[in-house]
Amino acid sequence: MFDAVRVKNECVEWIREFFEQNGKGCNAVLGISGGKDSSVAAALCVEALGRDRVIGVLMPKGEQHDIDMARLLVSHLGIKSYEINIKDAFDGLVSAFPDELPLSTQAVTNLPPRLRMATVYAVSQCVNGRVVNTCNLSEDWVGYSTRYGDAAGDFSPMANLCVREVKEIGRVLGLPDVLVDKVPIDGLCGKTDEDNLGFTYETLDKYIRDGIQPDAATKERIDRLHRMNQFKLQLMPTFKWE
Repeated sequence: MFDAVRVKNECVEWIREFFEQNGKGCNAVLGISGGKDSSVAAALCVEALGRDRVIGVLMPKGEQHDIDMARLLVSHLGIKSYEINIKDAFDGLVSAFPDELPLSTQAVTNLPPRLRMATVYAVSQCVNGRVVNTCNLSEDWVGYSTRYGDAAGDFSPMANLCVREVKEIGRVLGLPDVLVDKVPIDGLCGKTDEDNLGFTYETLDKYIRDGIQPDAATKERIDRLHRMNQFKLQLMPTFKWE
């Protein structure tokens, strides 16, 4: 059985130790989307460091239909935040590409999260910060993150917690249900995470945590995505010579 209280307390202590060793007195800085992951990560940091040392960065690209959820989290936790719209940066970079180098769909899709992470790091360097990675185990298992985008960070409190465990910790932390249970949307193409993946997080969590295999087609898709994603989870290969 997953003991959410115990794991939450251990994670809070781990965050404190990270800052003692890697930035005593520094602030925790993270992008706030209003989804469960950024909500839980922010709440963990508040409990570990105090609300005065946690800074949220809201980064809509033009109009963001669910930005009220991000504002709700900031208000609920009482943390300082900055709202920086990345639309002009996105449009400017896209328009700067030469005609002979048309942007691929994948490039356009992954550009906003990379611009957002550049923004979070810029804020962090202005406020003596350390950047919080908000990815969870389930997303990392199948590569549902953008390399050097939302997959970046200085420390990762939830990388070994699957979606259902993140939700349990969110409830222990007293987060509003609307944030914990918000349907995850990638904010890139308008679809939910599960629409894009082709299976539910419940199915994925049961497979990777409990060994309960889904139907053959879903199992093959999960296994294939996991194999393809291994390079994202490893340090950059380096050439060594003697």
